[in-house]
Amino acid sequence: MRNILIGGAWPYANGPLHIGHIAALLPGDVLARYHRAIGDNVYFVSGSDCHGTPVAIRAKKENKTPGEISDFYHEEFAECFKKLGFSYDVYTKTSAPAHKNFVKEFHRKLYESGYVYEKETPQAYCESCGTFLADRYVSGKCPECGKDTRGDQCDFCGAVLEPETLAEPVCAVCGKPVSFKNSRHLYIAVTRLSRELKELVDNHPEWRKNAVIFTNRYIDEGLKDRALTRDLEWGIEVPKEGYEKKTIYIWAENVLGYLSASWEAAGKRGGDFRELWGKDAKHYYVHGKDNIPFHTIILPALLLASGENWHLPDRIVSSEYLTLEGRKISTSRNYAIWVRDLLKNYEADSIRYFFLANGPEKKDTDFSWREYVNSHNGELLGAYGNFVNRSLLFIQKYCGGIVPRGVEDSDLNERTEKLFGSVGRQIENGAFRDAIDEIFAFVRSANRFFDTQQPWITRNTDKRACDNTLYQCVQIIANLAVLLQPFLPFSSEKVRGWLRLSSKWERQSIPTGFQLPEVEILFRRIDKKIIETETEKLKSIL
Repeated sequence: MRNILIGGAWPYANGPLHIGHIAALLPGDVLARYHRAIGDNVYFVSGSDCHGTPVAIRAKKENKTPGEISDFYHEEFAECFKKLGFSYDVYTKTSAPAHKNFVKEFHRKLYESGYVYEKETPQAYCESCGTFLADRYVSGKCPECGKDTRGDQCDFCGAVLEPETLAEPVCAVCGKPVSFKNSRHLYIAVTRLSRELKELVDNHPEWRKNAVIFTNRYIDEGLKDRALTRDLEWGIEVPKEGYEKKTIYIWAENVLGYLSASWEAAGKRGGDFRELWGKDAKHYYVHGKDNIPFHTIILPALLLASGENWHLPDRIVSSEYLTLEGRKISTSRNYAIWVRDLLKNYEADSIRYFFLANGPEKKDTDFSWREYVNSHNGELLGAYGNFVNRSLLFIQKYCGGIVPRGVEDSDLNERTEKLFGSVGRQIENGAFRDAIDEIFAFVRSANRFFDTQQPWITRNTDKRACDNTLYQCVQIIANLAVLLQPFLPFSSEKVRGWLRLSSKWERQSIPTGFQLPEVEILFRRIDKKIIETETEKLKSIL
């Protein structure tokens, strides 16, 4: 039994979740459910990122405290993840006492490591807003490519930036020019860790291609030391004398949430936290493309600089971007599909299926309502739901709900065994689209088998053949329920309940004479009229 840590990126608690977040984070739940099914000791953790300037600015606009704003969205996030079936062992928040205490203790030791030093540096200040600004809240022209960008990273050329290097810097909130005031801060010497960080990426060619390319680019262009502290009020206090009025820079504490949350999870179950972070564990980090440097440069730099032999990332599962009806998602213009709204009208497994089968795994992909409805009606309902329901309802109607006698099919058993192995390997390798495609190829072959055998005819002409067909179909359904459980937990749990199956990742078998309970429709058709209705809503925003 292996110790597995799966860290899902921490969404920023200054606004609601949109479909881009879900597309990037769903693979984490698939990994967690799969690893539990094969018997591993899984810690699946995440939380809400509650500190920093964006939360403080929103709070000021709404005449609330930053804590009120972040707590509101944290609760919404937790509820959305629960409804979508995310099986977190711990979903916490960076403003939680356990996280704050863990981070302060980590930083106390970090400051003694020899990798941390003090430096006076210019920090962006907006006179109009009356506050220092986080780097991402300074806008201007990139010194590398000349495109409009924010102060921490250019979305066009990917350069990691400092706000004072931007041309024509302005406040991203009010649009007024910013000034720069010198302030003394703690810095981590990332440049002294270049060799170790290069070895990390070179030793992990199995990382997603975008993670390897971006990380090598950051290293080849020259890493920069990063500030650990900031002149911001809303955050975690710096545990060092003389820094009482400063807070820990958000990037230097939110990634430590993987440690604090797994420490909390280990405490709850009596697990060995240090063993989880030891050399024999396996760690996955699941996030979007824009979070790559925080997981391949920043987090490893903090872990290495601490000198405590923390386990470094094994797998970087970094998605590409998701667009919406051909356009970039824009939260500022409200051009997005909010997860809370999506969950009010559509089934969780339907949402999960679309983003796992059509998600931005290797390249940018687009969400369109037409594709979503067609995917649900054609594949999820038309192929899988149809096979399950017509097979089991046939048995209920013509066999009294009792699984009829059949003959063990060695070819089917062998194919199923191979499918468990193949799908499992693809999940562990981060190839979720390939995994679910392979399962649905099996679903389509099962439908062809049902059609070819024609049990609606053989029940009158060859009962033995009819019984054998239905017996084989039940075996297929039982195995599909387990194979699809990491992807479609709600419908799989329903089928596993009907057939009294565990979630153990192995070939399943249902005996002759098994009594089926009342079976209900697995998925319901989505009316195609909603395509026009939903697209018109989006057009009205533009």
